[in-house]
Amino acid sequence: MNPKRIEDIKPFIVMDVLERAISLERQGRSIIHLEIGEPDFPTPKGIIEAGIEALRRGETHYTDSRGIIELRTAVASYYKRTYGVSVSEGQVLITMGTSPALLLVLSTLIESPGDEIILSNPYYPCYPNFIRHLRGTPRFVNTLEDEGFHMKPDAVEKTIGPRTRAILVNSPSNPVGTLMPGGDLERICALGVPVISDEIYHGLVYNGQQHSALEFTENTYVLNGLSKLYAMTGWRLGYIIAPKDSVRRLHVLLQNFFISPNSFVQHAAVSALSRDHEEVADMVNKYDARRRYLLEELPKLGLNYAAEPTGAFYFFVRADHIDGDSFNLAFDILEKAGVAVTPGIDFGDRGEGFLRISYANSLENLVEGVKRLRDYIEDRNAV
Repeated sequence: MNPKRIEDIKPFIVMDVLERAISLERQGRSIIHLEIGEPDFPTPKGIIEAGIEALRRGETHYTDSRGIIELRTAVASYYKRTYGVSVSEGQVLITMGTSPALLLVLSTLIESPGDEIILSNPYYPCYPNFIRHLRGTPRFVNTLEDEGFHMKPDAVEKTIGPRTRAILVNSPSNPVGTLMPGGDLERICALGVPVISDEIYHGLVYNGQQHSALEFTENTYVLNGLSKLYAMTGWRLGYIIAPKDSVRRLHVLLQNFFISPNSFVQHAAVSALSRDHEEVADMVNKYDARRRYLLEELPKLGLNYAAEPTGAFYFFVRADHIDGDSFNLAFDILEKAGVAVTPGIDFGDRGEGFLRISYANSLENLVEGVKRLRDYIEDRNAV
């Protein structure tokens, strides 16, 4: 018998798409992967070498549960250089990815069943699942397509109630790939409620200015990591920058739940954050070239976006003129065209009728994917 909080967790549909795509590949099918949000580049060589050297030095044991001092200092220095904000290394806690970071932060904020976390709709699929697992309640702010699906400060303010414990923001956003205007983020940070700022896609910005919530308030929990910008998804390393009065609570949870982050990986992360790696700039330039290709090609297929994506590596395109059921549409495209995309319903009911298309794949594969999608749409229209 499963607890209700386990039964209430919905499937992460993009993983169902990926697993079906892998099954088809095992049968000999050619699949173009436009579903998963994972960099297709190798980790920069200097970071790999730092990890190998750490192993050779014997960095294979427990560390401080908060993370090694060198890495916590590197995170604080990185935020000073990048955003001009001053945080102490004592406010930084290293985690095994940003998902554990979010779980820890929510665990400190949700005190009683029914406590509320405000977030946008559409949303990253795991957000409400984490909240519900901790017996909290997600309070959704419905967002508008022509505003880039960003929460607007006035709508957020109207949603705040006596049970509100935090506001969760994500910019650049998943699934839409747009940046929240700095003025909007500043106003949300001024509402007097703790802000959880998921900044995992920072650095992957092609137009506009990214902002950290730390620029506008100290009452924020910043979540970030190395998976996206440094192509280190398998290294599993993230971090929290927390308000000073919350650090000890998070520290105790880290001690109990995770003991400590991976030791040698932390030393590699110091290299990532402290040195310039030319491969990172090259990755960003290539993502942008792919983005510009899709900006032109997707509308030719009738897959339109209201707001131009300027960050991360996603397009969120309207597809309800093809099929109003995005789940069935995504799997039909996979089976018939050999292109894996993510159904919009994975991101909430405001995402229904859309598809998320990831350009974390080579330009060559994007060209082939567009060709297959064109053939698929033409075949459906011919019926």
